[in-house]
Amino acid sequence: MSKSLFSDASERLERAMKYVSISEDALEHLKHPKISLSVSIPVRMDNGSLRIFQGYRVRYDDTRGPGKGGVRYHPNVTLDEVQSLAFWMTFKCAVLNLPFGGAKGGVTVNPKELSKLELERLSRGYIDAIADFIGPDVDIPAPDVYTNPMIMGWMMDQYSIIRRQLTPAVVTGKPITLGGSLGRDTATAMGAFFVMEAMMPKFDLPPQETSVAVQGFGNAGAHIAELLSKASYKVVAVSDSQGGVYCKKGLDIPSIRRFKESQKGIKALYCEDSVCNVVEHEIISNQELLTLDVDVLVPAALENQITEANAKDIKAKIIFEVANGPTTSGADKILEEKGVYVFPDILVNAGGVTVSYFEWVQNRSGLYWTQQEVNQRLKQKMVGETEPIWQLSQELDISMRTAAYVHALNRLGEAISAKGTRDYYLSA
Repeated sequence: MSKSLFSDASERLERAMKYVSISEDALEHLKHPKISLSVSIPVRMDNGSLRIFQGYRVRYDDTRGPGKGGVRYHPNVTLDEVQSLAFWMTFKCAVLNLPFGGAKGGVTVNPKELSKLELERLSRGYIDAIADFIGPDVDIPAPDVYTNPMIMGWMMDQYSIIRRQLTPAVVTGKPITLGGSLGRDTATAMGAFFVMEAMMPKFDLPPQETSVAVQGFGNAGAHIAELLSKASYKVVAVSDSQGGVYCKKGLDIPSIRRFKESQKGIKALYCEDSVCNVVEHEIISNQELLTLDVDVLVPAALENQITEANAKDIKAKIIFEVANGPTTSGADKILEEKGVYVFPDILVNAGGVTVSYFEWVQNRSGLYWTQQEVNQRLKQKMVGETEPIWQLSQELDISMRTAAYVHALNRLGEAISAKGTRDYYLSA
């Protein structure tokens, strides 16, 4: 790319600044990450060899509370990517009014190439390397791309070993038996679904008449596809890293999920007679899915999927970003000109960090909630913050993304200014 991911992400902040009235100190503060850490993680492989993996943790801002953000395992992880994700988390937590700042972590690795024992050594080694950088009141990791409850359990256990005390609140997204919260595994998708339920009536699109394409069939993408399908939306296309399938009449999402879980992919076949009902379908690529003629597009894969190169070909009327940063700032401008409504990641996929917050609260109080209680609280949070952002968008005639940043900036600005600004000290 000609410019860094962080540079592209920062353009969203620049656009929102003209619609807020906060101190210059606050704006300057938010342009820079508070602290970044790069570590080398030695791992003894099963064959006896030693490999060194590169790891990162960035705490972008902790004005409103301890850092909060996931840890991803992916071969393309870089410090620039982690910093960008921490930047987004800062605004995401402010959008949802959570008492957290933004952080993120990652390891440059292809986890599919590691055995389970190697993956455990890597996960514990990562915590060994960053243990002084995290903590329940400092910075709280969580799962992200290619990390899961088991890995979070290893990380929590390793931190507890280092501190010589059980510390469940240091990590969220853990297994239920190790202090995890009910509803955390489906939280990102459930939160996105609540946003969609709240917003779709404004477009006069009944579920039965609304076609949806979901790019990314991992944890979040598969769950949101199934939730939409159960709510009578016509999910016509899904894809994973290997490719996807399309059927104009709609897909049988539960069957695709079962098939993928058994075959580890959805490209080769839509399904088999022994798994589900066979329907006519087309095999498509991830890029082809993005440009399908559908009402709603749900990017739920990785960053930078909708760019200046393909934005002009997007036919969907509405986009709900379940992935982090799936749309570049250049593509945003094209989509706005086309009249496409984009509901941004810092709102739509905030269900994950919201239920992570619930888990952290439960760990610290020792009181645990039912699945119904978690979902009720999640819906209240997601819908409660979506409506004012929509109203802000309409009043100021700005995109939902810019409105979300304005919403977050107002909260962040107040918190930063509460510590004292230039105007405060000059008036003394």
